[in-house]
Amino acid sequence: MEPELRYITVNGAELAYFERGTRRDDRPSLLFVHATGFHARVWDYHAAAFTDLHIVALDQRGHGRSAKLAVDHWQVFGEDQAAVVSALGLAGAIGIGHSMGAHAMIDGAAKSGAFSRLLLLDPTVASLESYTAEYAGMFGDELHPAAKRRNVFESPEDMLERISGKSSFPLFHPRILRDYVEHGLEQVESGEFRLCCEPEIEAHVYMAARSNGEVYESIEALDIPVTIVRAKLPDPHNLMDWGSSPTWPGLAQSFKQGRDIHWETCSHFIPMERPDEVVALIKEEVAAC
Repeated sequence: MEPELRYITVNGAELAYFERGTRRDDRPSLLFVHATGFHARVWDYHAAAFTDLHIVALDQRGHGRSAKLAVDHWQVFGEDQAAVVSALGLAGAIGIGHSMGAHAMIDGAAKSGAFSRLLLLDPTVASLESYTAEYAGMFGDELHPAAKRRNVFESPEDMLERISGKSSFPLFHPRILRDYVEHGLEQVESGEFRLCCEPEIEAHVYMAARSNGEVYESIEALDIPVTIVRAKLPDPHNLMDWGSSPTWPGLAQSFKQGRDIHWETCSHFIPMERPDEVVALIKEEVAAC
């Protein structure tokens, strides 16, 4: 079932989202939110397992088909999510978020009251004492290295060939890797293809990773079941291991109804590396409603 691309303007930004199915009073809607540098269509594989449910997958600002706006504070992502679910009239929804999108979902859920359960895949929430201004300052006058990413490709096939053996991409399910590439590019007048999420925007998001210590106020306010799935622990001898978990191991205990699941050998790219296991967890959440 192909999703319908729709647009909505909230908080001064035009945001894109992809909708499947019809809302039902007796079944929960699912809201999927992606990580930094990704987009809503990386959830196509997961959404295909729920043909009987109403599904919304959001392109966050600066990503996908949404407005190309830079962000210097992660709180804005949660404000966007809250505004979107309120505008769409969602209630009792199940939220599924990954990385920064999962972090923002905590704020979105607390601000909107629209969720009955959350499944947060490595939500990039550090310990409370880690939220200082020093994190962004560590880059000095330089942007985060993500700003140097290749931004122009001859075709989706060109991008797929270039990234397939690099970084964590070999871990991705082939279908999800192709969705990431095909829906993460836009063709420009020259005929070339550019990343929908511009590298400088992605860099600014990473540099703001410790901007939102207020997320702990949202954690305290939430009284719904929240499942945290964490990836492998960081290797203290390999500071360049970007595939390890950025989530504080004690996070689940900070929620009133938190549950911690630790996939000790999985990379941070949980929904891309283990999509079928993620689908199984979502089915558990749906069954619990």
